[in-house]
Amino acid sequence: MFHWRADILPGVSAAFTDAGAGNLALHVGDDPAAVQGRRALLEQAIGVGPQSLRFMNQVHGTTVVQMDAGSPVPEADAMVSCGLPLAVMVADCIPVLLAGQSGSGPVLAAVHAGRPGVAKGVLPAAVESMKSLGASGIRAWLGPSICGSCYEVPAALRDEVAALVPATWSTTSWGTPALDLPAGARSQLEDAGVDVEYAGACTRETETLYSYRRDRNTGRFAGLVWCHD
Repeated sequence: MFHWRADILPGVSAAFTDAGAGNLALHVGDDPAAVQGRRALLEQAIGVGPQSLRFMNQVHGTTVVQMDAGSPVPEADAMVSCGLPLAVMVADCIPVLLAGQSGSGPVLAAVHAGRPGVAKGVLPAAVESMKSLGASGIRAWLGPSICGSCYEVPAALRDEVAALVPATWSTTSWGTPALDLPAGARSQLEDAGVDVEYAGACTRETETLYSYRRDRNTGRFAGLVWCHD
């Protein structure tokens, strides 16, 4: 069920699922009841309450929403909370989890960092939102995503994104233009004073993970961050 799982701060854990957990997205043509059943099993596995894991409708933008217990499902690409469990779904984009401490406890974030989000700055925006809640000592965990040796793009697109985030400029292992989104994300986080503690495997190269570039008819795995006793 889990590609990676760890305690990341006192009372805070994070994880990235694999294909063994099944598709966790409602927007890829799967049976909604089956998806909700998988989400319920995932909540049991990490020890949070039923329907407490917050998902978002991801749109490749830069909207960051601060979540509380009564918040509806947001149309956003980043959520921040003071302890509510958060989830982000991907199948090549980077699932980025962040955690820091405020005077009243942990501040968490889950970010969908695809090409448009990295280019437009969704990660710095999420960090600023966390800081507005008093978070300090923020650290980041980058889940599995397509790597800079596999993410082939047209040369013009590489130039466009690299003009905004230079660290993204890359070349595939077969010699064509590419983007290295993890390198770009790392550079943005480091510029924001955030240490990156973990970076996951390449989704395209890892059969136990979903990858849209490897198979367009695919599901979505998730990055999760939550508090516990």
